[in-house]
Amino acid sequence: MASVTNTYARAFADVVVSSRLDAAQTLRETQSLAALVASSKELRQVWEAPSIPAEPKRRVLDALVAREGVSRPVRNFVAVLIDHHRIHFLDEIVKQFEKELNQRLGFAEAEISSARELSGSERQALEAQVGKLTGKKVRARYSQDKSLLGGAVIKVGSTIYDGSVKGQLERIKEAISS
Repeated sequence: MASVTNTYARAFADVVVSSRLDAAQTLRETQSLAALVASSKELRQVWEAPSIPAEPKRRVLDALVAREGVSRPVRNFVAVLIDHHRIHFLDEIVKQFEKELNQRLGFAEAEISSARELSGSERQALEAQVGKLTGKKVRARYSQDKSLLGGAVIKVGSTIYDGSVKGQLERIKEAISS
């Protein structure tokens, strides 16, 4: 499965970059369609059914594209997935596509958990700090975790920066016990 998702994600990223499409807009459109497919059991059944020919599936896609205002390249990408019986991988492909675009455009993805909702200036400061650490522009996703007590935990790729009160208390506990 990983090779399927990587292959399609890389190919679509090639199209976006070589055609100089608006990467952020294209990503939003693909995420929107993926969410729509994930939320509609009927749509998934139609698009995944091997007994239904590709042409009626593409007509359904064209109706959705017209309704949602999706660009032609995104429509064509989803049509390829439908035609090659890969639509059930759409969600994973879109996630990989986002990673591929971020890598090509020099962005680092960061998951930031904090004990409370952060203000705009706090978010900017954290993103700037992560940018200095990674040497890349940062695209951050924020979440709240009350168990942190204070501070934040930042995950960039497989690296975790723990600046939470909970993490500091655990490090103190380990130091005392050793």
